[in-house]
Amino acid sequence: MASPSDAKATSPRSPKNEKTASPEPASGPAPLLDAEAATAAGILPASHWADVPEDDNDDDGASTIGSIASSTASLTSTIFQYREHHGRTYHGDIGNAEGWEPNDNRHLDSMDIAHHCFTICTGGKLFLSPLDKKKVQKVVDIGTGTGMWAIDFADEFPHAEVIGTDITPIQPKWVPPNLKFELDDCNQEWTWPENTFDFINMRMLVGVIQDWYAIFREAYRCCKPGAYVESMGSSCHFISDDGSITPDSASALAQWGKIWIEGGKAFGRTFDVYSEDVQRKGMEEAGFVDIEFKDMVIPVGVWHPDKDAAERGWWWKVTLEADLEGYLNYICQSLLGWKPEETNAYCAHVRKEWNDPKNHGYVMARVAWGRKPE
Repeated sequence: MASPSDAKATSPRSPKNEKTASPEPASGPAPLLDAEAATAAGILPASHWADVPEDDNDDDGASTIGSIASSTASLTSTIFQYREHHGRTYHGDIGNAEGWEPNDNRHLDSMDIAHHCFTICTGGKLFLSPLDKKKVQKVVDIGTGTGMWAIDFADEFPHAEVIGTDITPIQPKWVPPNLKFELDDCNQEWTWPENTFDFINMRMLVGVIQDWYAIFREAYRCCKPGAYVESMGSSCHFISDDGSITPDSASALAQWGKIWIEGGKAFGRTFDVYSEDVQRKGMEEAGFVDIEFKDMVIPVGVWHPDKDAAERGWWWKVTLEADLEGYLNYICQSLLGWKPEETNAYCAHVRKEWNDPKNHGYVMARVAWGRKPE
C-alpha cells in the first residue's frame, strides 16, 4: 500500500487541484438503465420533476455550518488527475475502485458534517464495540473519507497506531502523530498480514463494497484473536408508519429508494446494507462471534417525538442537504442519463418533501460489531 508520507504535499481542497480533472466529453455514455427498464423499475422520468417547487429554501441551519478549514495531503500530483462528471470531480483510478461520491470541496464539507452526524447516532461515541483501551495497539479505519473518525480515535487512543485508508486523497496533512493515511482499495485483497489489528472500523461504506462477505473474511484474517470489527450501514428506503410516505407513490422520497436500488444493481454494489442484512450475514460467515447490533430510526427531519431520534434526523438531513446534488449527481447521470438541471430539479422536490412536517418518514440504520475468537 502506498503511504502519503513519501510524496509531495498538495492540497486536495484548493481550486487549483479541482481544475486538474480530465475534460468531460461533449456527450456522455449511454445510461445504464434505459427508459423502458427505468419505467419497469418504477422510476419516474426526469420530466416529472420539471416543475420545481418555488419554496425550495434551505432554512434548517445547514448554511450556517461553516466550511471545515482547508487541508492538505501528501501525495503525488498524478493522484489528483480526477475524473469529472457534470462539473463535479471524482477520484482517479486506483485498482478497480469506482467512487460514486464527489471528492471536491463542497462534498468534503458534507462528509465532515457526516462524521458528527454518525457520532450523534451512536450516542456521542466513536465506537460501540467493548474495547479494552489498554489492549488496543493497532487500528484501521477502512474507507476513512476525510479522516475525521480516524483523527478523533487517534486522539482518544494516543498509544495506539491508527491507519486510515481510502481510494482518494482527501485527508488532512496535520494529524495526530500516531495516525497515518494510506491509499488503498478495500475491495482488493488486503496486504496486511493476518492477526494485525485490535480493531477494524468500517463506517457507512454504502455503495462502496463489491462483496461484503469477502470484506468480512479479510477483516477476520487481519484481526488479532479477541479483536473486534465494527460496521455502520443504512437502508436507502424512506418509509413511514402512518402512510405519509408510500412506496408506490410518485413522491420524491418514495422514488429515492428505487433510484439507489437500481443504481446498486447496475454498479454491482448494494446501497441497502440494512435491508439486505449484509453486516450480520457477513460477520457470521467469516467466523466472528458475540455479534451484536444497535438498530436506529433516522427520521426525515425533526418530526419524531423522541428527542434523540429527532436529533439524529436533523443531523442526517443537514449532512445530505449540504451537498444533495453531489450525492445524486453520479448515479442519476450514469444510471438514468439525467442532465445536471434535471437532477437539481429532483433535489428541489426532495428538499420540499422532507421539510414538510406532514411527512413522517424515516430510514433504518444499524451498527454491528463482532469479535474474532481467541
